[in-house]
Amino acid sequence: MRTISHFINGQSVTGTGAVTSPVFNPSAGQVQAILEHGDAAILAEAVAVAKAAQPAWASINPQDRARVIFKFKALIEKHRQELIHLMSSEHGKLLEDAMGELQRGLDVVEFVCGIPHLQKGEFTQGAGPGINVYSIREPLGVVAGITPFNFPAMIPLWMLAPAIAVGNAFILKPSERAPSVAVRLVELAHEAGLPPGILNVVNGGKEVGEAITDHPDIKAVSFIGSTGVAKLVYARGAGNGKRVQCMGGAKNHGVILPDADLDQVVADVLAGAFGSAGERCMSMPVIVPIGRKTANAVRERLLKEIPKLRIGVSVDPDAQMGPVVTPEHKKKIECYIQLAADEGAELVVDGRGRTLPGHEEGFFLWPTLIDHTTPSMRSYQDEIFGPVLQIVRAETFDEALSYPNLHHQGNAVTVFTRSGDWAQRFVAEVAVGMVGVNFPMPTPVGYYCHGGWKDSAFGDLNQYGEDSIRFFTRTKVVTQRWPHCRPAED
Repeated sequence: MRTISHFINGQSVTGTGAVTSPVFNPSAGQVQAILEHGDAAILAEAVAVAKAAQPAWASINPQDRARVIFKFKALIEKHRQELIHLMSSEHGKLLEDAMGELQRGLDVVEFVCGIPHLQKGEFTQGAGPGINVYSIREPLGVVAGITPFNFPAMIPLWMLAPAIAVGNAFILKPSERAPSVAVRLVELAHEAGLPPGILNVVNGGKEVGEAITDHPDIKAVSFIGSTGVAKLVYARGAGNGKRVQCMGGAKNHGVILPDADLDQVVADVLAGAFGSAGERCMSMPVIVPIGRKTANAVRERLLKEIPKLRIGVSVDPDAQMGPVVTPEHKKKIECYIQLAADEGAELVVDGRGRTLPGHEEGFFLWPTLIDHTTPSMRSYQDEIFGPVLQIVRAETFDEALSYPNLHHQGNAVTVFTRSGDWAQRFVAEVAVGMVGVNFPMPTPVGYYCHGGWKDSAFGDLNQYGEDSIRFFTRTKVVTQRWPHCRPAED
């Protein structure tokens, strides 16, 4: 059985092995590796070597740091197939989804290759008589990232790439459910020329996460995960004087106006709700059709298309949806499906109780469709994070708009319409951080910023884009005046 350990100071480091956890192959339903959990002592070791290595890395001119990032990008591209198979085997997502994930991470790596420009400060000449003012963006020192299971390559790249590009040292704690690809990425970064100690991986669970938020030499923490944990990490990290950004859960709505192209809507909703088995923060688990006619038409089309979706193992090139990540997560999703029925919603298509022939032990759920969901239901308020699509019916535009606006999570939302006027009004009035117009999963490109509102995000700065440069640096402003002096006489 393969053992997954830590990566500290440029080499694999074996822990005590006192606490371990299984890493599954979700398609087979079998344990494929054992993860060694770290503890506060292992984390302190990683921080110590990072703190020692960081000043020399920060002193390198930004062009040379960018050259290392360029080589890192090239190595990721060279090992693309290895990386997507690795993440697919531990997460269960289809190879096509894994390919898309890796490219999204590469987009951010590519963005920070421009760090000589991105990290520049500002300069004002003549701010006063003989006075110039300029600003400098300096790295924080040692920073850390805590990443979720559902994007085991993309989200670590979102965090570590800008963090090291500006001159920090970085500690990564990946999810214990899918840790291998993060370790492999860090190995490739060292192959690209990153000095030992600048990028380290400490595996583990809650103990390592708490040690990260408590360690006085870690100056900033970036986190993506559930809302409940995001709140805890934000409070604990900020309480310890750290800069913290925490992205929480999501209940993204798709609002469907009567004039929308329903054939395109249904294709987008199927991809948004069931792609990657619904295990992504940008999924579309709720649709809000306006008017009975629209709702019934969308439901009828979904009932025709959902049975056509092909469920398969992660390496099946013809599959459209793979398994969920662990047996525990599968059970949690099934409990939410039952909860929705118990709350009075209509269970139109039940994805429970089926197995994939030849892979009966795999963690497979089939797509589930639930109609007549209401905002008072817990199944609507909570993030289910699985292949479950709920229909919330609205009679008017204002009623439909109220659902994403009043929901406690405000990550992403989409409006489907042919009307520019209605779309502009929706964009202006919706209280959500990322908005799509006829676009089912509005994940911003790598040179913008990714982040939600309300209980979907805690902290003032978002992931990647220019916000990541601001988050991982601090600004020093210099006001200078030089006395007038005469040239020295011979």
